[in-house]
Amino acid sequence: MKIYRTCSLVLVFAFAFIACEEEFSTIDSDIINEGTATNFESASEKFEVLSYTEALGPVQTNGLGSNMIGVFNDPTYGRTSASIVTQVNSSLIDPTFGTDVVLDSVVLSIPYFSVNTGIDEDGNPTFQLQSILPEPEDLDNPSYAPIKLSVFENNYFLRDFDPNQDFDTPQRYFSNKSASSSEFIGINDLEFTPLSYHGDDNDSPFEISNDPIELWDADGNVTQLLTPRIRLKFRLNEDQNQDFWYQKIIAQQGNPVLSNANNFNNHFRGIYLKAEAVSNDGSLITLNLDQQEANITYYYTRDSESTPGEREQSTYTLTFGSNTVNFLENDFNIDSGNQSEGDSRLSIKGGQGSIASINLLFDSVDDNSLITNLSEFKQAFANYENDDPEDGEFQSYKRLINEANLVFYVDQNQVMDEEPNRMYLYDKSNRIPLADYFEDTVNNTLPLISIPNHLGILEREDNDLDDQGIKYTLKITSHIMNIIENNTENVELGLAVSGNVNLEATTPQFAVQTIDGSEKTVPLSSLITPRGTILHGNMSEDPNKRLYLEIFYTCLENCPDD
Repeated sequence: MKIYRTCSLVLVFAFAFIACEEEFSTIDSDIINEGTATNFESASEKFEVLSYTEALGPVQTNGLGSNMIGVFNDPTYGRTSASIVTQVNSSLIDPTFGTDVVLDSVVLSIPYFSVNTGIDEDGNPTFQLQSILPEPEDLDNPSYAPIKLSVFENNYFLRDFDPNQDFDTPQRYFSNKSASSSEFIGINDLEFTPLSYHGDDNDSPFEISNDPIELWDADGNVTQLLTPRIRLKFRLNEDQNQDFWYQKIIAQQGNPVLSNANNFNNHFRGIYLKAEAVSNDGSLITLNLDQQEANITYYYTRDSESTPGEREQSTYTLTFGSNTVNFLENDFNIDSGNQSEGDSRLSIKGGQGSIASINLLFDSVDDNSLITNLSEFKQAFANYENDDPEDGEFQSYKRLINEANLVFYVDQNQVMDEEPNRMYLYDKSNRIPLADYFEDTVNNTLPLISIPNHLGILEREDNDLDDQGIKYTLKITSHIMNIIENNTENVELGLAVSGNVNLEATTPQFAVQTIDGSEKTVPLSSLITPRGTILHGNMSEDPNKRLYLEIFYTCLENCPDD
């Protein structure tokens, strides 16, 4: 992991250097060269920004693509507990199990995100776990706080469509165990039937390990090594007539409940994975329940169909369904800020947390400037038909914009650890990325360093990924130029924690449940991470860390000193 972090840091600087070099070399080739550079004046100016915290109500958490389970004690905010309810799907329609079926075991398996790091002295592969919080201090010998993990049969029917909307409107499910502000999922349905597994005696905690899983044969020989994962072997009742797993599936052979997907989903409505803290502590795991190896597998024997008098082994698999919902419980509160004047601090938290709203006022901070609104800003930076920046067409620049930045400083007195490396800035009014998002470099392999110029990576002390964060520099050059050149609306912007900035390219935003029924949304990448931070806002008492829009430009005409 130390190697990974070092490589990531090198790549960050490489991307930043290349992007800056390309940007300025392009400008140089079109306008400025060695013979004419002295004819132009480079300058910068800061403009007022109004920013405030916007606390979120329950957020939509079905259809996320990945899900969190466990407990995360955020050192800045407090504890978040995450549980999962999910449908299960039959791998076969109207399955035939055979005769004289004896159930040997039922195993739930969900792999962790992990990478192979080599081979140990015994020749076994070694792994490093990813997407588990908090990150261990010793990556070579990691230690993860355990959680209490309980499994139940869920008796609440997870619908595909919302019966209160048009027929084809997908059903939304929310982080507070609800389908709407008036329909809640009862705990008695979620915890309908306890499903005990080996290792959970007397509330024993579930241990998280980066060791591979060994599978043995009857003689005690290792037959297979699996990547690190949640692997629970359920207890079976010796009397199969009383065993949940046998009666739920195998005993239904030939019955209508197994004859099609709809009947099956109503018969076995899914499972509920409930996570709780152990001694007020825990770890939070991000999982992908859609992957092939995430399943519940039946192992059983039956009379051989080909050799009379002999027995043969067989399996039957349940996969996790498309309806998977995260439930989130926060042991803290976040208050919304001042919409009219802005906030001194912006509290931004992933999951069911908060975002920040950003309004560009275009009122210059320079006491000598005459720019006090958007119209004057556009007139100072460009020429328009009939000298009309409101209705006249853009003709040419007076001040050529080289770069436009929003710089968010971390409040290092309040933010302790586990800071998000990435933030996502977006068009909040239209719920889409800014133009700069699509013009940046995308890295699908390492989202940590993807889109590095527009959505700048957290700058840390000594450029060390383990040190405290300093600031995020988010470039919105194309967004500002579109306002000037194309009369694009000066929309309200949103700022959210991001677990993966690549997710926002094509994914619609997710709903937020509101008291008044108004439409509010949040970016997907903010829902898949519990991390949070506190940033200086426009009302910060420290003018050196106050939030401004800073524009760097080359003055062609109408220069400030003219």
